[in-house]
Amino acid sequence: MTEFVDLDVRPLLRAGEEPFSTIMATLDRLEQGQGLRLYAPFKPFPLFGVMESKGFAHEEAELEGGEWEVLFTPATVASQAVELSDIAPADDWPEPILQLDNRELDPPEPMVRILAAAETLAPGQTLFALLRREPVFLFRELSKRGHRWRGGFVPGGDTYELTVRVSAHVDE
Repeated sequence: MTEFVDLDVRPLLRAGEEPFSTIMATLDRLEQGQGLRLYAPFKPFPLFGVMESKGFAHEEAELEGGEWEVLFTPATVASQAVELSDIAPADDWPEPILQLDNRELDPPEPMVRILAAAETLAPGQTLFALLRREPVFLFRELSKRGHRWRGGFVPGGDTYELTVRVSAHVDE
């Protein structure tokens, strides 16, 4: 079950302040697996796309007086559950042909850049990328293209290392 961190931006908005930086700062402080419970005086449609790009699904509920409670939950990607038999041992993967540092890019740039780079590789070749966050939406796109990946956060949790192996076929 997801643990939620509460953030009420209603007082900020009533005071005429822009809450976006407060929301993003709170998001940056979330621990692995935590979600964000946001209280707002309106349904925050523009925030839904931003949060999706950061790997969060949302559920909203209207409260009394037209105010809203929105739960942002870390998205899980079913395709991440890969059977061990589907993955060759790490030492069977060739050294990466390309290395990308995407840590300074904002979504969706890292995903676009990695997918474009994968298109330039021959079947079986690999690329290595550094990212700020776990690329949950990228995993789905890699699966659609038949590619495999390995990844995880480095100690300290501020960088996600991803290796992508290009496959010879594409799953339709």
